[in-house]
Parts: sequence; C-alpha cells; structure tokens
Amino acid sequence: MRISFFSSSVLVFSLFLSSVSAQNKTENQIVFSNVRVLDASSQLSPPVNVYIKGNKIEKIDAKPITVKGDVITINGKGKTLMPGLIDVHVHLTFGALTMEQMMSPDFNLDMAMKFVGQSAEATLMRGFTSIRDAGGPIFPLKAAIDKQQIKGPRVWPSGATISQTAGHGDFRTPDERSRRFFGKPSRAEEYGATFIADGRDEVLTATRENLRFGASQIKVMAGGGTSSAYDPVDVTQYTLDEMKASVEAAEDWGTYVMVHAYTPRAVQRAIEAGVKCIEHGQLLDEATLQLMAEKGIWLSTQNLLESSPEMAEIRKEKRKPVIEGQKKLWPMAKKLNVKLAWGTDFLFEPELNSEQNQYILKLQPWFTNAEILKMITRDNGELLQLSGLRSPYQGKIGVIEEGALADILLVDGNPVQDLSLIAKPDKKILVIVKDGIIYKNLIK
Repeated sequence: MRISFFSSSVLVFSLFLSSVSAQNKTENQIVFSNVRVLDASSQLSPPVNVYIKGNKIEKIDAKPITVKGDVITINGKGKTLMPGLIDVHVHLTFGALTMEQMMSPDFNLDMAMKFVGQSAEATLMRGFTSIRDAGGPIFPLKAAIDKQQIKGPRVWPSGATISQTAGHGDFRTPDERSRRFFGKPSRAEEYGATFIADGRDEVLTATRENLRFGASQIKVMAGGGTSSAYDPVDVTQYTLDEMKASVEAAEDWGTYVMVHAYTPRAVQRAIEAGVKCIEHGQLLDEATLQLMAEKGIWLSTQNLLESSPEMAEIRKEKRKPVIEGQKKLWPMAKKLNVKLAWGTDFLFEPELNSEQNQYILKLQPWFTNAEILKMITRDNGELLQLSGLRSPYQGKIGVIEEGALADILLVDGNPVQDLSLIAKPDKKILVIVKDGIIYKNLIK
C-alpha cells in the first residue's frame, strides 16, 4: 500500500510517538529574575527581570515584577537570557534518515516517523526553538509539534521541493520512469518529498499544492547539487518563465520563493524571476553578490564538511568546489553587506545532528561572537518573518523584547565573550522556553 505524507493524518502519525510531557498551557506565567538580556545588538543588559505571560514576553523591568496567580519564578543569578536559536536550513525528515533507509524497499511511515520525531525533540533540546524546513515531508510532523503531541521546534515548512526533470529534486531510481510519459508518480513524489514539475502549468500546480497544505514559503531547485545523482553542480535549472510561475503563485499568497543554487548564472536568473532568498551560493562571484546586496536578496548559506566516511564517493567529488567556495563566500558577502542568514543543511547523515550547535562556531573566522549571535537569532528571525501572513506563528521572533514571542534560553555564562557556551547545550543551556512553555529547567 502506498502511503502519502500529504494525506497521512496527524492522528495516525502520533500513534508512533509517545505523548509529550511539557507543562500544561494553563501554567503560562513565568518570571525570570536577575538576568542579563542579550539585546538586539548582541550586547548584555544590566540585571533585569523578565515576565512571560502566555506565549509572549509581557514585561522587562529593572524593578522586581509582582504577578498575581500561579507563577513560575526562575532566579537567573546574573546569567544570560537570550532568544532561542534559529536554524533556517533544516531538513527534519531527510536529516533524520540515511540514504539507505530512504531508498530501502521497506521504507514506510512507521520507520520514518520514529526517527524524525526523535530528531525533532533533540533539536529543541539543543536550544533550537525555531527552524525553517527547506524541503521534504513535513506537514504531519509540524502539526503534531504544534498540538504538543511531540516535542520539537517551531517549523516554517516548505513542503515538497519543486524540481525539473533531471533536477536536484529528481530522486527517481534508475527503474523509475517519467510520470509525464508513463503516468506513474515516483516513490519520492508519493512520499511528499518532491514534485517533479516541468513547464509553467506544472510548476504553478506544484507551488499551489504546497500552499494548500500550509507551506510558509516555497523551495525551488534552481541549480545542480551535491546530494543528487543526475545533475552536475554547475548546471542551471528551470527556465525564467517556469521560475516566475512559482514566484507569482507564492506572491499571490503573500509569501516568497527560496531557491537551491550555487552558481552566478542560476542565482542571477532566480533574482530576475523575483526570488527573495538564495540557499547555498558557495560558487558566487562578487558581481552577483553585489546584485543581491543592491536588491536586498537574502543569502542563506552554510559551512559544510568536506566529507564523512559514510558519504558516497559521487557526493564527495561533487562537494569539492562547494567546500572551496564557501571559504571565500562568507567574507565576501559580509564585505558587500549582503543580508546573511545561517543554517546547517544536514542531509542523510543523522550522526551530524548532534553537532548542530558546534557548526555555529564555524562562523568565527569571519564574524565576531556578537555578529554570530545576532545572525542566529535576530537576523534568522527576520528571514522567517518574510513569510508574512503565511507564517504559522504570528509575532516577533529572534529577540527578547516586550511583545515578542516567548522563545528563550537561559545560558550559564556570557556567550558574547565565550560563544562555545551555546555549543554545550546539555550543561550550559540551563532553561529552554518555547512558546511560553518550559521544556527544560536545570535551575533548582
């Protein structure tokens, strides 16, 4: 029997996961006393008190805050209160499973949800209170998290990636033939991993299908990739008219298109089509980055590892120019004042997920600790809000301000001075609050 991630109900999904034991929503008053707040410029405030009511930050005051009714009081003892971490390029499903598991004939919903649910909880417990899922089967998982059936971060979902035939999202095995000519969707399409869409009409339909299921932004494959079998990294994918179709459909819904692309040619075509965010871009030149800066286009990029023992040889070879390029990309983009966002982009290597916090430290060759903290909180939060009314969580995110959503970490020490603190979430992140709910509290 074929199982579609799109049609799977959250009720079925939750049968494979244990229910969450987070505190009840009625316990929605929290006071942090004697904390130093990481402000919008990534500097620490003098000692203050912070009051959370419901899922928002109600008050920040140097004076003691008195609250009526049931309240949880946490004495911060001068420790750092900072916004929850944000990763804007995550694949919760693809990152929780190996390629062998995904391609196995025995692959099914039961197996996938077991691993993906565990991975989502671990992500939250590392201090990541928000993520943007950059493509793949996600809607049932997001719904279960939002209903508190499982623990996990806030999720801005893209839904199935949109790819041309022979594009970066064409995950067909050699024995799977074209749907257009032979009438049968590929296995990856049936699982909600991708849409293989050619021509303006199919791209429109694929975009609208994702929007129908709740996508907060659309992910289009505009160039070759390192984790796909058929497309070289240097190729440009989708015609201008095809890409414009997705942009127009997304803009009609008040949101935007993000594209997978590495090369100047692919990125310049995407910009001409009206795309608002470029994912990766490690092969970009100065002229293209300058164009992005002038037009206010976001660059959401990463620091990838050269390879791992489990990685297929074809992936290792395709990644070489990307690895070389990223060392030039970060400083050049910073110099040109490109709007920068950060993400991890772990794919098919679940063992990497535990290093998510460590990857933040890889930015230190080019940025100060304060700049990095701003990027992984406020700046990444600004990118998430580009979804406008299609954002699943309305409210300001990535900052600790009155009226902002209550996604908060209490860190043992000063991360502006010692960024490695946030790379030790088990010991150094003492309290994790998401949506006004305490998920971890080591303060006694």
